[in-house]
Amino acid sequence: MSTSTSTFSSTLERLPRIAGLAWPIILSNITVPLLGLVDTAVVGHLPDSRYLAGVTLGATLFGFLYWGFGFLRMGTTGLTSQALGRERDDQVRHLLGQSLLLAGGIGLALILLGDPLIALGLWLLDGSPEATGLAESYAAIRLLSAPAVLANYAILGWFLGQQNSRVTLLLLLTNNGVNIVLDVLFVVGLDMTSDGVAWATVIADYTTAALGLWLCRRRLGRLGGHFERARLLTIGAYRELFSVNANLFVRTLGLLFAQAFFTAQGASQGDTVLAANAVLLQFIMLTSYGLDGFANAAEALTGHAIGRRRFDDFALSVRAAALCSLATAALASLAFALGGNALIALLTGLPEVRATAAQFLPWMVAMPLIAVWSYLLDGVFIGATAIAEMRNSIFIGLAVYLPLWWLTQGLGNHGLWLAFTTFTAVRSAVLVTYYLRYRSTRWRDTA
Repeated sequence: MSTSTSTFSSTLERLPRIAGLAWPIILSNITVPLLGLVDTAVVGHLPDSRYLAGVTLGATLFGFLYWGFGFLRMGTTGLTSQALGRERDDQVRHLLGQSLLLAGGIGLALILLGDPLIALGLWLLDGSPEATGLAESYAAIRLLSAPAVLANYAILGWFLGQQNSRVTLLLLLTNNGVNIVLDVLFVVGLDMTSDGVAWATVIADYTTAALGLWLCRRRLGRLGGHFERARLLTIGAYRELFSVNANLFVRTLGLLFAQAFFTAQGASQGDTVLAANAVLLQFIMLTSYGLDGFANAAEALTGHAIGRRRFDDFALSVRAAALCSLATAALASLAFALGGNALIALLTGLPEVRATAAQFLPWMVAMPLIAVWSYLLDGVFIGATAIAEMRNSIFIGLAVYLPLWWLTQGLGNHGLWLAFTTFTAVRSAVLVTYYLRYRSTRWRDTA
């Protein structure tokens, strides 16, 4: 059997493992918009639209705020998977303790800084006075759950780093299930309006954290050993975690800026273009449900392989995840090409928005095949804790994105989509370049 045939056969043998890790994550992702639909439905049926506007403003604010601290999930996954590969149960244990303490500290700081953070965020969102007033009340309540939200990030990352993605599914189903039930009880049953939605979310976040901590305790019992005070309370012990998370934080801020800039420039072209772009961004969100699942699987498997210094396993895991990701991206592109207009019609009933979105649909057909590499290699680089390279890909992309947008303003929204798509393509190209370089140097078998 030739070497290429043997490699392909080994890659196919790895596919069930990739799929087994990915499907709970994909299913978890699919449950997320369900909660948004319920929030919209219960508040949207109140007699005044300002309640829905207030919840929308508040939820948008916290979406951006908490996403900025997503490094607590990603950094914990990469470091835990490598510690597992090295068979260092003590490191696995202490990464959980350190991540939870870091999450709690940041969460408490957010609560203490709540008033200026909320004021700044709502000023930037620029809603109506009535909606902003309701959003302030909503946000003050939601902020109480900051320690629980960030702890949940750390717990999800810790279990995913141990290749246990089913815990991810269980925790997200718990969070969304409790949230939905309390939404209905508080808003419909107790007439608590937008504040009821906020309290439902807070209770759901702490319920999920409690379940997650219980699951952690069970897992720690099987790991053996005990926590060491010095490794939890000495700043020097956090050096690696701080280094990884700092780069992830900067990378996330750059990505948030790119997306916010896209939204702002679309808004400057009028409400119809803004709405059409919002509809089309849902196509990207749908694609991400599948691609994120395979990227997360790659995080766990590549990190474990690097911890064991089994770079043959590392390469096979990347190839298997790439096959799954490319198949998903190709199916998404085909679906958007054949059914894109129908999906647009499902997402909006406004004729002018439908017509405008249809003009830019070709960008959505191309996007999955362009973005697939950035999703996949983000997962690979998180597993390898090569976070500086991820950060660099964002800022090199921005260095192309912003000048290209400026040069193509005469093309209107097509110019904006060209710039955003190019930003994604540059990110992918930079990560591919790093990957190929490192596969021939640091990520290669030396035996």
